[in-house]
Amino acid sequence: MAAMFAVPYYLAKMILTGKYRKSLGQKFGFISSDVISGMKGSPRIWVHAVSVGEVTAAAPVIVSLRDIFPKACIVLSTSTETGQEMARRFVPAATSYIYYPLDIPFVVRKVIGLVKPDLFVPTETELWPNFIRTCKERGVRIVMINGRISPRSFRGYAMTRFFWKGILNAIEEMGVISDVDAQRVKTLGMPPSRVHILGNAKYDSLAAKVSPGLQVDIARRLNITAGEKVFVAGSTHEGEEKIILRVYRKLFTTYPDFKLIIIPRHVERGQEVSVLLKKEGFPDSITMTEILSGRVRLHERVIVIDVIGELFKVYSLATVVFCGGSLVPRGGQNILEPAAWGKVIFYGPHMEDFREEKALLEETGTGITIRSGEELLEGILELMGNTETFTRRGEKGKEMIAANMGAAERYAELIKKYLQEITFCN
Repeated sequence: MAAMFAVPYYLAKMILTGKYRKSLGQKFGFISSDVISGMKGSPRIWVHAVSVGEVTAAAPVIVSLRDIFPKACIVLSTSTETGQEMARRFVPAATSYIYYPLDIPFVVRKVIGLVKPDLFVPTETELWPNFIRTCKERGVRIVMINGRISPRSFRGYAMTRFFWKGILNAIEEMGVISDVDAQRVKTLGMPPSRVHILGNAKYDSLAAKVSPGLQVDIARRLNITAGEKVFVAGSTHEGEEKIILRVYRKLFTTYPDFKLIIIPRHVERGQEVSVLLKKEGFPDSITMTEILSGRVRLHERVIVIDVIGELFKVYSLATVVFCGGSLVPRGGQNILEPAAWGKVIFYGPHMEDFREEKALLEETGTGITIRSGEELLEGILELMGNTETFTRRGEKGKEMIAANMGAAERYAELIKKYLQEITFCN
């Protein structure tokens, strides 16, 4: 029944928006023989990371698994094309990269038969019933890592708890980020003895990615010189850019040398943001696509990052950061990325999906909740008036991320015990 709706939906999306053109075939189980033949090695570990955020969490775990099992075949799947691009660029420790199949029984059976995993490792509580049932039927063990359930997802799962209890029982063990996540999965029916609080692997990934080289590279490409003041608005959603532009207009009346970099959460909105800039009286702007095409940024005050894979690097240039999806009800976005660079981060009240991270950053003074553009402007001006406090707050956040490292190794050890009995080539 799902297939009847899924096929026309994805075809319409592909035709109208251009999305899914690269992934559509594999989503329906059509994986080329070249990709399958490249899946060499043993044991065979299939790690699934939905999109960019989950890839960030999976990356250091895959590195740890590669250290433990140097000859393993590690297949990394994503659901989105942006996640796939991120995986190929930043997770070289994987053996192969594929798109996760749609949860339609005949598709799932075909793909599991092609990949032949010994162990399936989903990241951040991906529960697809047909896939999980098929793994159970074929003796493929499942160990979940970096498990988390947002308040919104929990409400949905809780309403159909009778259904999910059986699905959760098919999972051998589940490593989760926090005590809150552990309580939620137990409430849904996961046996308590199988749930382990192991922390957030994203800390390992972010701390490992921070390097002066990344900062130098992005500064050169954007022609941002040392000491320039930069306001970075990252992962913004529709409705937030207009607020940011109004804050920026008032900000540069006090600090005329401030530059603004906007990174929409969905890069396909880059053109929409560029149109908004002109409408709001900011014709003096440039996009990352234009820069990559050879145009050099000279005097443009506003830069729109309309390509994937640059967000983390751009945060390194920030004097101050606003993290989007939070002034509009989208649950927030990843605030750990700017914190890893030692930045103070402002965000709105809608941070339901990142409550643990929010609590940690606010404990150090690195994270600041604002409820409007006016509060954002006031907060920035207050901090700019005391640079010593500004710097100290950012450094505390960076130290907090370093102190929380180690989760990736703990997840790898959890996976290891299910693979020790599998014979593989030495």
